[in-house]
Amino acid sequence: MADDNQSELRTVLILRRFAFIVLMEPKLSQKFNLLKAWDSPLPQDQFLTTHARSVQALISSANGPPITAQILQLLPSLKIIATTSAGLDHVDLAECRRRGVAVVNAGKAFAEDAADAAVGQFIDVMRKISASDRYVRDGLWATRGDYPLGSKIGGKKVGIVGLGNIGLEVAKRLEAFGCSVSYNSRSERPNLSYQFYSNVCELAADSDALIICCGLTEQTRHMINKEVLCALGREGVIVNVGRGAIIDEKEMVQCLVRGEIGGAGLDVFENEPDVPKELFALDNVVLSPHQAVLTHEAFMGLGELVTGNLEAFFSNKPLLSPAVID
Repeated sequence: MADDNQSELRTVLILRRFAFIVLMEPKLSQKFNLLKAWDSPLPQDQFLTTHARSVQALISSANGPPITAQILQLLPSLKIIATTSAGLDHVDLAECRRRGVAVVNAGKAFAEDAADAAVGQFIDVMRKISASDRYVRDGLWATRGDYPLGSKIGGKKVGIVGLGNIGLEVAKRLEAFGCSVSYNSRSERPNLSYQFYSNVCELAADSDALIICCGLTEQTRHMINKEVLCALGREGVIVNVGRGAIIDEKEMVQCLVRGEIGGAGLDVFENEPDVPKELFALDNVVLSPHQAVLTHEAFMGLGELVTGNLEAFFSNKPLLSPAVID
């Protein structure tokens, strides 16, 4: 009877086992027949060819494998990709558009948790929380005396790069701390009171800190370059919860080492999981392993969203979080 029920479920392809699937597989498998590529001894190309005609839906992750034109070509019946991230840089969107494949993403599921992490890293760098924690643990308080002063959060001018779901939540939190918020985004949002800068370098020059919340595209890759970092200045702080490659990482490392910017809070890196070793010795840098959105609550919300999107697709209803494919 259980096999009969399973055969009646709609098939959803998953190419790689990742954290979301580990947590949500029991619930997802009650609603869908999960076709798990990692369970097959076949090479991926052969596996996809075997199931090419039956797969209409796929769940993907920003951690890979990337959904390339080659993979899409092997899945001619594919009609929807549900990605478990807000960012879409791992999906060939142009090929999806050409093939008529819908893409849904995490929408607002991660926004609050990512914003919490971004503001947390900003506070950590400014108030030297992680660095002073190490100072105490290493026994230096008793031998060297008080730790150097941090900086007040209230009154700081903070520029947000990318005022989407995450950026808006960051702005709300910063306002509560008494910060002055301005932003750069693809387009101005006239309904908001925050000052808009069409030029990210000008935003940096007029900010005490930049918080990066945008997605990675051809236009935003290395958008935060040496010119922007120098405009931010020696006291300026940069926080990144977007994608590592939005910042020119080599230039940022050199600016930090030479003291040309004041500090950084980094949750994402250009070549994850590899992190520039020069950062490890810097007390004005706070690092985390791409975990800004990793909370149990966020994954539960994402599970409901992914399930809802797939159910909507198979029922010919409007999708809950369709991605904008330019």
